[in-house]
Amino acid sequence: MTGRLWSRRTLLGGAAGSAALFVAGCAASQDPRAAAAPAPGARVMIIRHGEKPAGSGGPQGIDVNGNADSHSLTVRGWTRAGALVELFAPSTGALRDGLARPTAVYAAGGDGGEGTRPRETATPVAERLGKSLVTTYAKGSEAQLAAEVSRRTEPTLISWQHEEIPALAAAFGAAAPKKWPDDRFDLVWVLAPAGSGWALSQVPQLLLAGDSAEPIK
Repeated sequence: MTGRLWSRRTLLGGAAGSAALFVAGCAASQDPRAAAAPAPGARVMIIRHGEKPAGSGGPQGIDVNGNADSHSLTVRGWTRAGALVELFAPSTGALRDGLARPTAVYAAGGDGGEGTRPRETATPVAERLGKSLVTTYAKGSEAQLAAEVSRRTEPTLISWQHEEIPALAAAFGAAAPKKWPDDRFDLVWVLAPAGSGWALSQVPQLLLAGDSAEPIK
């Protein structure tokens, strides 16, 4: 009898353990950091921050108060930031094909100058829209950012550092170029619903003299 009880308890214990492992496995597969399938109406527009100081002897960065700051945009960068307002939130007329008026604006967070240029670039657009700039995520948190934004059901604008924009697009599961060139500030990467995933297209800004219509390859 004792042997039978022991065998039965062992069997029940093993079954419970297997069930626990199955539940844990299911929970692990639902990774909160994974980008979700796009909802109807979703659209993600990613821009690089505006022009930055080129180094010693080049145009210097200037903060919002007009003080020299190596972490800030150059005059041309500030000019682009202003021009982006009419690109994403025009006072009159329609938006350019492929773009949508964002209902949320994200920019890279960070301390000690990190993320300053993305925030400076996106702030004028956010102000035009009457939205607070979302700076929850910093460079290196692309997976978490994609997981949050992918669950939105309306258009979103993200201003980011160019080195990590390909990683951000990849976090959505979109096929994208592996590198954003150092000399390109003039494109919008647009992620739009495509079946159960996201497809990337490139929209040229064509806002300032010298902007190119060529996509990144």
